[in-house]
Amino acid sequence: MSSEISEPVLQLRNIVKKFGDFTAVDDINLDIGDGEFFTIVGPSGSGKTTMIRMLVGMDRPSSGDIILRGQRINDVPANKRPTCMVFQSLALFPHKTVGENIEFPMKIAGVEPGKRRERADELLAQLRLPLAYYSKGVNQCSGGERQRIALARALAYDPDILFFDEPLSSLDFRLRKTLEKELKDIHRETKKTFVYITHSLEEAMVMSDRIGIMNAGEMIQVGTPAEIYDAPRNKFVGEFMGEVNTIEVERVSEKHVRSLSDGTEFTVAREPDNFERGYLIIRPEIVKIGRPAEDLPNRVHGTVFNDYSLGSRIQYQIRSKSDQYQWLVERLQDEPYEGKLDDEVYIGWQSEDAILVSD
Repeated sequence: MSSEISEPVLQLRNIVKKFGDFTAVDDINLDIGDGEFFTIVGPSGSGKTTMIRMLVGMDRPSSGDIILRGQRINDVPANKRPTCMVFQSLALFPHKTVGENIEFPMKIAGVEPGKRRERADELLAQLRLPLAYYSKGVNQCSGGERQRIALARALAYDPDILFFDEPLSSLDFRLRKTLEKELKDIHRETKKTFVYITHSLEEAMVMSDRIGIMNAGEMIQVGTPAEIYDAPRNKFVGEFMGEVNTIEVERVSEKHVRSLSDGTEFTVAREPDNFERGYLIIRPEIVKIGRPAEDLPNRVHGTVFNDYSLGSRIQYQIRSKSDQYQWLVERLQDEPYEGKLDDEVYIGWQSEDAILVSD
C-alpha cells in the first residue's frame, strides 16, 4: 500500500505541548487522510497520549495549529468537535442497558426515540451484536462485547474522526487478535477516519494504513507498515519494529562497512548520504544458517547456543566466534535448522537485505 493519502481531513502544523519546562510534544507536522486508519505508536512517555488529548480537544497545544477540514480548532472544546473518543476504560454507563448506552449521544442531540432505536439496531447489527442485546445490561456483557458497545456508541455520534486510546490493552491475547481484525473490518465498512493510539507495534502493523512512530515527543517516522519495516529511519525505529541484529559499524569504502567490535567487514547495497558511522540492522528472518549461508557475501562464523519456539517460527541464538556477539536467526517451524546445539555454523545474508542507518 502506498504512503500517499487522500485529501487530508486533519492537519497538524508545528504542534508543541509543554508542561512547565518539559516538552511532551515537540514541533510535530502531520497530515491524516480522510478515511484513513492512522496509528500513533511509541513507548511509554513518548508523547502519544498527550498528542491524542490535544487532537480530541481535552488539552490545548502550547503552540501550533490543529486544522480539521480546513478550520483551525485549537480553541474548540471537545464536545463541540465532530470527533469522538473510545477510551481504554470504555467509559460505558454501568447502570444503563446496551441500547441506552448506544443511544446516549443521540438523546443528548435531541433525536426522537424512534429514530434513536432504529439507529441503535443498525449499529448493533454492524458491530455483530444480537439485536436482543438492546435491553441487556452492560455489566452482563463480556469484555469483547463491551468493546463493541463502546464503538457503537462512538459511531452513533456520526463523527468525522474516531480516536482510540489503547482500547484493546486490557484484553487477553486471543480476544485482542480477534478485535484487531474486526476493527479493521469496521473501518472499511464505515469508511470513517480512525486515529488509534497504542504501545503495541503488532496492533499497529495489523490494522493501520499508516503508522507514526513517536519517541521523546517527536514523530520519528511516518509511513505504511511495509515502508517502516523495510526502511526504518534510525536505530530506534529499527529496533522498535521487532527483534533485530544491530551492529555498530563505520564506513570503509563505498558500500563497505566494518564492525567496531571485531573489525569484520560487511557489504551493503545502499547507504545513507554522507554515512561515516552508524548501525547495520539485519532482521533475523532474512539470515541464512548452515550450508545456505556458506556462499553469501556477508558471513559470520559462530556456535548455535540456544533455540526458542515462537509458535510458527523457531529462533536460534548464534554466538559469533570472534567477539561472542549474539546473533538471532529465525526459521519457520517446518523449515528448521537441521543441526544441534553447540554446532559451529556460518550465518549470512545478502547485501541488499541489510539496513544501514546513521543514528
